[in-house]
Amino acid sequence: MAFLIGDACVDVKDRTCTSVCPVDCIYEGDRKLYINPAECIDCGACEPLCPVEAIYIEDDVPDALRWAVADNEAFFSQSLPGRDTPLGPAPGGARDLGPIGADTPYIAALPSGWRGTRP
Repeated sequence: MAFLIGDACVDVKDRTCTSVCPVDCIYEGDRKLYINPAECIDCGACEPLCPVEAIYIEDDVPDALRWAVADNEAFFSQSLPGRDTPLGPAPGGARDLGPIGADTPYIAALPSGWRGTRP
């Protein structure tokens, strides 16, 4: 069961979580960070460091954020705006790939100054 980052991260992107991830599976979109479910080893190192409490293990995602499970997967499985192909299940590490510069359509459509869904 992988971890994921909810929409409280939108327009915040503190990135503290990326510094502790032992497998480099936290990728940077334009407005939000995304955890690759195929690369995540469920260590949980990222969760307590998130200043906006946006990180959840998939089994514990509050009902108000259930949409985020599919949205997080879509970041890796669907072609994002400006990209011809999906990132795929194992893009090779976030640091090597660098910022993606795009988000899922759901996140991209959120208004500026979004402060996240509150469970």
